[in-house]
Amino acid sequence: MKIRVLGIRGLPGTYSGLETIMGELAPRWVEAGHEVTVYCRKAVFKERPSEWKGIKLVYLPSIEHKVFSTLSHSFLATLHASFSPSDAILVWNAGNGPFGWFFRIAGKSAVINVDGMEWLRPKWKGIGAVYFKWAAKMATSAFPIVITDAEEMKRLYLEELGAETTYIAYGANIEPSEHPEILENYGLESRNYYLIASRLVPDNNADMILEAFVNSNSQKKLAIAGGADYKGNKLENQFLDKLKSIANENVMFLGHIDNSEHIKELHHHCFAYIHGHQFGGINPSILKALGFSNCILALNTPFNHEVLEGGTYGVLFDKTSESLKNEIEVLEQNPEKVDDFRQRAPEQIRKRFNWDHIAEQYIDVFEKLQNKK
Repeated sequence: MKIRVLGIRGLPGTYSGLETIMGELAPRWVEAGHEVTVYCRKAVFKERPSEWKGIKLVYLPSIEHKVFSTLSHSFLATLHASFSPSDAILVWNAGNGPFGWFFRIAGKSAVINVDGMEWLRPKWKGIGAVYFKWAAKMATSAFPIVITDAEEMKRLYLEELGAETTYIAYGANIEPSEHPEILENYGLESRNYYLIASRLVPDNNADMILEAFVNSNSQKKLAIAGGADYKGNKLENQFLDKLKSIANENVMFLGHIDNSEHIKELHHHCFAYIHGHQFGGINPSILKALGFSNCILALNTPFNHEVLEGGTYGVLFDKTSESLKNEIEVLEQNPEKVDDFRQRAPEQIRKRFNWDHIAEQYIDVFEKLQNKK
């Protein structure tokens, strides 16, 4: 099949979970004999090769702004894909839902992965939240198949939007530590720090995590790998300033790290990974932590609960700094629990979040699209 993908920044990607996902799926589709084209935001890439791992790359412009970057690029990619040969088009992000009508008019087979409930995110207020909910509703009517990434998300789309969706999970790889010396670059010692690895936006709750850590009796470090998405974004920079005002001498801001090998080693050698993501379905970061044999402390949301199976594969905490503080202190008093979670983590990837199986599920959906023609 000829498969086209739009709605992400592009490949190869290091910033967002969506690029990570397509970096796993697209090469597998190529290996299976399919022709894959991915649309890339020209402004994001200094180097612009025409191919990566056998995937064709098409670079189109965008308005680089918090609100317009994704939509402007997706609009141009939609026009391009509407007049280009394809058997299946995969669109990411519910915000791109209205573009499904272009594909219908052009007679193209397209499917969308809505990637969560964007209208609930604190960064989208007022007209932004209204748009995203409307766009999600458009997605359910414009696209013949809508993909959700969690059983809970499938339920919510049915309950809130009256739409049946197809559940396909995200995945992760099981990878061993190979270069522990990388920790020296960051002044960290194995098992002597907690890790946050995420964009520093309010809905990932880094402020609550910092408060819990600072108020705990832990003498370990808290390493924060991440930054604000847009340097010129006032709200995100204010949030970063807030984090720095909460931090004590044991908190280390590592900034955005775009080296996947470094991220892997930071995961492998931390005492525990703290996951505060609240919206957006099952986040790839928590799956990555499982694949890196991590002990996970996760905010108790339906999505994190689903991944960790109610605490079987990690610790769930309530949305209060006191709850997380208590869990931190319990783990430090019982390090054998940390070892137990670490040994058990890869089992969940093998069982539920295997990339090879997920890649095949998407191909099944694309074939189903063909049969609907």
